[in-house]
Amino acid sequence: MSQRFEAEQWIAAALPRVFAFFADPRNLPRIMPPSQGARLLTLNLVRPRFPAGETPPGAERMAGVGTEIIFKFRAIPHVPLYEKWTAIITDFSLNQSFRDTQKQGPFRRWAHTHSFEAKIVEGREGTLICDVVEYEVGFGVIGTFLENVMFQRMIRSTFEYRKHVLERIFQTE
Repeated sequence: MSQRFEAEQWIAAALPRVFAFFADPRNLPRIMPPSQGARLLTLNLVRPRFPAGETPPGAERMAGVGTEIIFKFRAIPHVPLYEKWTAIITDFSLNQSFRDTQKQGPFRRWAHTHSFEAKIVEGREGTLICDVVEYEVGFGVIGTFLENVMFQRMIRSTFEYRKHVLERIFQTE
């Protein structure tokens, strides 16, 4: 059965800076809980195309459409069994959004849309980060059980951890 998870977070940092951070796959392990032991294994970076003379800061590290990201992580925190996950960037719009989809990994289907919007909150310039994850565990009754017992909680806790880490990162950078 298909599931949907949504999260929002406002960061007191300029949109181009926040977008450049997220569009760099090398930052993924930084924003995942240490208990998951996330590590980037392979990055086949396809740089986005920009109009001539319009290269934004951080463009050389941004993952455009066709980028393949292979990383490993612990599906069950603290258990020394790692799951390999291959994701592909399927959509990219500078300073607006990008989408990654699972090519190979623990889910039957996974698509994660990251969107960004400049937003002033209490007189401070910042960026609203919106995430929509659509996924399907698969594996029939066993998958449904795992979804209810483990995956929903894991996704929520991963995004909660990410929220706190991002606050620290953008306070110090």
